[in-house]
Amino acid sequence: MSKNYFIKGATLSDGSKKDLYISDAKIAGFANPADSKAIVVDATDRIILPGLVDLHTHVREPGKEDSETVLSASRAAAKGGFTALSAMPNTSPVADTAGVVEQVLRLGIEAGLCDVFPIGAVTKNLDGQELSEIGAMADSAAKVRIFSDDGHCVSNPQVMRRALEYVKKFNGVIAQHAQDPDLTIDAQMNEGIVSSVLGLKGWPAVAEEAIIARDVLLADHVQSRLHICHVSTAGGVEIIRWAKARGINVTAEVTPHHLLLTDDMATSYDPVFKVNPPLRTEKDVHALREALAEGVIDIVATDHAPHPAENKECEWQQAAFGMLGLETALSIITLTMVETGLLDWNGVAERISRTPARIGGYTDQGTDFLLGQMANLTVIDPRTSWRVDRDLVASRSRNTPFHGMELPGVITETFYKGVPTLLQAQLLTENNS
Repeated sequence: MSKNYFIKGATLSDGSKKDLYISDAKIAGFANPADSKAIVVDATDRIILPGLVDLHTHVREPGKEDSETVLSASRAAAKGGFTALSAMPNTSPVADTAGVVEQVLRLGIEAGLCDVFPIGAVTKNLDGQELSEIGAMADSAAKVRIFSDDGHCVSNPQVMRRALEYVKKFNGVIAQHAQDPDLTIDAQMNEGIVSSVLGLKGWPAVAEEAIIARDVLLADHVQSRLHICHVSTAGGVEIIRWAKARGINVTAEVTPHHLLLTDDMATSYDPVFKVNPPLRTEKDVHALREALAEGVIDIVATDHAPHPAENKECEWQQAAFGMLGLETALSIITLTMVETGLLDWNGVAERISRTPARIGGYTDQGTDFLLGQMANLTVIDPRTSWRVDRDLVASRSRNTPFHGMELPGVITETFYKGVPTLLQAQLLTENNS
């Protein structure tokens, strides 16, 4: 028999104070119930957000289980306050067929800790040449609506145009990894003063901005939906601002690490700071924060990219791109956006729950606190801080750039379909797998 919960004393993301009674996976009331068996959760001085939704997660399974599995990613999600994640297709085999996306969907259901929505590849084997089985994935049990070659740019404009035209049939969206490959050959970090001093091949901002500019024009031409992954430059922000002013149907995301870290981190030569797109300058960080506050950038997405130790604990040039993000995302947003006064908690809920759910078409995610709504909730204590320890993460990998940092905001509870996956800041799951 399922348990009922009574969350008392909390402040909702809109600033109102309400108690929440959870029964049969849904919000069943706003007062102390006549239910002596309900488990009481004291959330005094805490904030309740709709469950967090990540539109950009690398779960690595199938094929790369030494880095992460759907189960371990789901555990990291629960610990980070997420009740839904979107699984990128750069697995082995690539998620470019109905069979693979249905496998990922099934693994997520079996893990049972959050919704796992597969993202399908735009092109076969992510090679950028021939469209994948987009229609079959859309019609599959996974009902895929987001398609991306993330990690690779769909650099051929004709292929990109055809993809945008194809997904228009079912209101799908193409999520572009904006990186001109010809401008980033052997690139290792942001092109600028720091790269020159370190002698590392630079990655120019224009390599990102040129693709964003091309693709918003293509999206406008075919009247289709475009989503720009992990925007990292001030110039990219301005192109997106221009596109939205023209009414072009484009959305964009920024990662937590691009809201905080800069290319100065590379002076340590520690590959934990090597990421795609690269960490940029302080000017870019400021522009990204302002754009997120304004809504020019719509959402925060983690780009959670786990790697085994041997792929990160090596020379910079040989190391893999990517860093963990699920377990620290909300704290980084608290630090960079809430404590700076750029966003209130309702703004946070909009950018890391409601809007990503809306972009993905994720029913029962990112919902308001109404009677009968699915109880996907995140509870955070914003007054308390915690120290990031890579040896205590729920992910299978350890490549967090925030190791040793003191961050604000402890996530105390995560409720997925009315059931706590995190309670009193402790995971309620089996040991890491």
